[in-house]
Amino acid sequence: MKIKEILKDKLNKLQAYPGFKKYFVNTSWLFFERVIGMTVSFFVGVYVARYLGPADYGLFSYAASFVGLFLGISALGLDSILVRELVKDETKRDELLGTSFILKSIGSILVILIVLIAVRFTNNDSFTNLLIYIIVSGTIVKSFNVINFYFQSKVLSKYTVYVQIFTSITCAVIKLVLIYFNMGLIYFAIVSLLQSIIFSSGLIVMYVKQKSSLFKWRMNFDLAKNLLKDSWPLILSGIAISIYMKIDQVMIKNMLGTEAVGNYAVAVKLSEVWYFIPMVITNSLFPAIVNAKKISEKLYYERLQKLYTLIVWIAIAIALPMTFLSDWIVKLLFGEQYNQAGSVLIIHIWVGVFVGLAVVKGKWQVNENLTKFYLYGALASSIANILLNYFLIPAYGIKGAAVATLISQCISAYFINYFFVELKSQTLLMHKAFDIRRLLK
Repeated sequence: MKIKEILKDKLNKLQAYPGFKKYFVNTSWLFFERVIGMTVSFFVGVYVARYLGPADYGLFSYAASFVGLFLGISALGLDSILVRELVKDETKRDELLGTSFILKSIGSILVILIVLIAVRFTNNDSFTNLLIYIIVSGTIVKSFNVINFYFQSKVLSKYTVYVQIFTSITCAVIKLVLIYFNMGLIYFAIVSLLQSIIFSSGLIVMYVKQKSSLFKWRMNFDLAKNLLKDSWPLILSGIAISIYMKIDQVMIKNMLGTEAVGNYAVAVKLSEVWYFIPMVITNSLFPAIVNAKKISEKLYYERLQKLYTLIVWIAIAIALPMTFLSDWIVKLLFGEQYNQAGSVLIIHIWVGVFVGLAVVKGKWQVNENLTKFYLYGALASSIANILLNYFLIPAYGIKGAAVATLISQCISAYFINYFFVELKSQTLLMHKAFDIRRLLK
């Protein structure tokens, strides 16, 4: 009874906070979309993996990973900075969105050109390169994602949710139709392109429905210089993170073959499916943390500490049962043909703890204009991942790649803090987040 009364008291205090309802509703919408979208995409993805088999599924994953190596360039590190600037001054909305859109479009074109050149230095066959060309062509329409960041800044994520759910369900149905008619791998790559087009089109529709117009967007060259001045470390960080996130599958393909990539990709899919939780919570609640700094530094860091603690223990609560159930889950969902994936999942699932820490710390770094440290962490983790993969994959196969990923993410999120005095405060917050006594208290 005492616990019930304490929880009731805590809830009443939360509801008394200004803006609680707005942020709670926004977070609820994001979770709703992710749960629906994740459920639909995940189970259809399982069906697709079963249909394609480890070799073809591995080839598709390799093509997507190859494109993913360069996607950090297209974002230009503007996402978090755009949200920050829109929160600070909405009167510059049209200039911020217009300028960011043009910059992202230039970045997307650059990615396509780089991929077209990069494939010439691989030993890929013509079919593999065709898959890569189709997937990378969807990059150009992703520039309209600036609308999504506008909705984030206004705590109006429900509009993005509508679009994402429609996109997920539409593409899921198309994939099921392809399986029913026994269609080839190339058509699944086309669906990947179609998904980007549908999502971007939906964002435009939602933006216009808010009585806003894309034709009011304006390019401001001075603003572009200022945005890029703040974002250049994030540009390099984005490139480093893209390499870090995708290089393992590219290296596995070249060292062990596409079937090994298929097994590894299945384990990663099961591990990364939970990453939406720290991202949704952090994206939704961070505007409240930013606003807290306007009130007091103490409140700012109190809210930041609570966010770290929440993210860490959600990740641990997911990782523990998955560790013991990995083999059973893989066999249940994907079948015996992916029998190597379970041992990878046991290791890879713990990456989520450090991903959560990195997501929160990354937002804090952007808000404090300490993006250069984001870059240092990303570079350190990318270099570590490449070197560890180089030695561990030949020795331990795809399990070695999982170990490399875990160590690399730990370096980026946590160990890098010890090398810079500016990050010392985050080390302390992270230590407190792991203290279960504070959680229970």
